[in-house]
Amino acid sequence: MTLPALLAANNPVDKAIDYAWLTYDGWWVWSAHIGTLVLSGLILILALPYAASRINTGPESLGTNRYLPRGSFAHLIEVICVYLRDEVVRPQLHGRTDRFMPFLWTIFFFIFLNNLLGLVPIAQAIWTIDWLIQGKPGMYKAHELFVGGTATGNLWVTGALAVIAGIVFNVAAVRELGVKGFLQHLTGGAPMGINAIVFLIEGLGQFVIKPVALCVRLFANMTAGSLIIGTLLLFSNMAFEALPAAFAAPISLAGILAAIALTFLKVFVGLLQAFVFMFLITIFISLMSHHGEEHEHHGHHDHEHAHA
Repeated sequence: MTLPALLAANNPVDKAIDYAWLTYDGWWVWSAHIGTLVLSGLILILALPYAASRINTGPESLGTNRYLPRGSFAHLIEVICVYLRDEVVRPQLHGRTDRFMPFLWTIFFFIFLNNLLGLVPIAQAIWTIDWLIQGKPGMYKAHELFVGGTATGNLWVTGALAVIAGIVFNVAAVRELGVKGFLQHLTGGAPMGINAIVFLIEGLGQFVIKPVALCVRLFANMTAGSLIIGTLLLFSNMAFEALPAAFAAPISLAGILAAIALTFLKVFVGLLQAFVFMFLITIFISLMSHHGEEHEHHGHHDHEHAHA
């Protein structure tokens, strides 16, 4: 097997699935995706507090510059956080925004970072090093990897994130409405004859359909991107195996260029999916609130503006 064939893989699914590294009695104790999740967690634990320290008000010796972020990375993080808080979440949650922002920021950055790490060829680098040392793919090839891959393309990972999100927006609803108000909200004000059916449908939507939608949306988008890029790279390998080099070279080059273009597109998709996941949680929280009071509050402000 040649190095290009090793990197392209014989099956695009190889780039989308998880690999066990440590097992016990048939159970996976550690896998490549677990390693990626741990790596992303460590990066966030180190990077975000560092950015926060650079965003905080500086010493008085800096003058007016003490109120500015120090460094481009801190400035980028501040812009993202302020935009998400003021332009995305606050119009939906109003006075409850600051209460939920730490959780929503964490969800956004955690998903986005894992989406980006899925584009880093960590597994391919391990396979390549193994190939260079041994002259052939060794234990890491499609058997054991301690880190690598797109963790958000794993249904277990997205399912866990969806369960956490479901717990948060349902607990938030009970705290906002109370148990009685929460149960009444699920009936939607339906007449007595059909309120049980409405309650069942709304309950399924609140406890099952919404978390499942969060889970499957993220999983499907990230897995599809990995499969498409893997398929394009597979063309390069297949071309050299089936055609003379003069014909295979342009086909291989076209496949590689298309894969590079889709990689940049997947960066945008990774950002978009992190945003959509966070935004949907925000919407689910806002739907279970005292709408009447919010409308009355906005109506009071509108009346004040009209009077002015």
